[in-house]
Amino acid sequence: MAHSTAPGPARTAASSESDTDEPSAGRAKAATTGRAPGAARVPRYGSLRTRLRRDRTLILMTLPAVLLVLVFNYVPILGNVVAFQEYDPYVGDNGFVAVFHSPWVGFEQFTRIFEDSAFWDAVRNTLVLFALQLVLFFPVPIALALLVNSVIRPRVRAVSQAILYLPHFFSWVLVITVFQQIFGGAGIIAQTLRRHGYEGFDLMTDPGIFKFLVTAEGVWKDAGWGVIVFLAALASVSPDLYEASAMDGAGRLRRLWHVTLPALRPVIALLLVLRVGDALTVGFEQILLQRDAVGPGASEVLDTYVWWNGVRNQDFSYAAAAGLIKGVVSLGLVLAANKVAHLMGEQGVYKK
Repeated sequence: MAHSTAPGPARTAASSESDTDEPSAGRAKAATTGRAPGAARVPRYGSLRTRLRRDRTLILMTLPAVLLVLVFNYVPILGNVVAFQEYDPYVGDNGFVAVFHSPWVGFEQFTRIFEDSAFWDAVRNTLVLFALQLVLFFPVPIALALLVNSVIRPRVRAVSQAILYLPHFFSWVLVITVFQQIFGGAGIIAQTLRRHGYEGFDLMTDPGIFKFLVTAEGVWKDAGWGVIVFLAALASVSPDLYEASAMDGAGRLRRLWHVTLPALRPVIALLLVLRVGDALTVGFEQILLQRDAVGPGASEVLDTYVWWNGVRNQDFSYAAAAGLIKGVVSLGLVLAANKVAHLMGEQGVYKK
């Protein structure tokens, strides 16, 4: 009888110890998660209905922009289906209905493109122009921003910034006209040389320097936009960093290398990734306006190739296939450049 009743107190003690451990574990979990055990989980930022009610004003403000992006950027993507057809806009009552009546040809349009030597010439010209603009154009806004930022007087800085930014609002017709009046056969430089007994020149019709001319036009027109972006990044740099480095004996170049450029590094990485994504887009209107002056051999790029061989000749399926190739390659370039930015420790277009 005594042996049968002995384990009782032991079991009672064990059960009481377990009962005391469970609430303490619950309290520990509640302290860690921020809610009591058994309580319903509350979303970190509130429920969807709460967030919609709270942010309804901001949502209504952004709704027109979202609709514009959907209508003009995402809905046209559906039109890429004609790249796999022999699209004829006159089959149906309108161009949209013709999509459902045009015959499917699979990858025939892509085969035609890859077998066309003019396509590869356009690709080569596009990549050469991109390389020149990346080397000669991309560093210019950075250098100009550093130069403007070093100006002490605010009035001089504002005037310099306005002068640099003004050509961004000019159309390409006006930009090319200005260059024609300066570097053309009847331009100021050629006329001045002739008046002094030298032979004039016409850089606007020289196929050999056309790519450098296009790059110079882009620098003059759009460098001011890059200056604005980099000046905004420089404005976020704390003056205490410059003062501390100056107290440590760092000169102007040392402060530029160890303070200014590291502050610009994230912006440079972001713009570089976006620029690489635009590698196959080097300026349609700018080059089309000068195509006849230098010939298609020197000026034909992918955009003008698509327009000339696809849209102008009404071979819409061919143009859609070429545009689809360009879009896929550009997407791959953006992803690759963003991966390189991540390896360098920068965020790029999106986080990991």
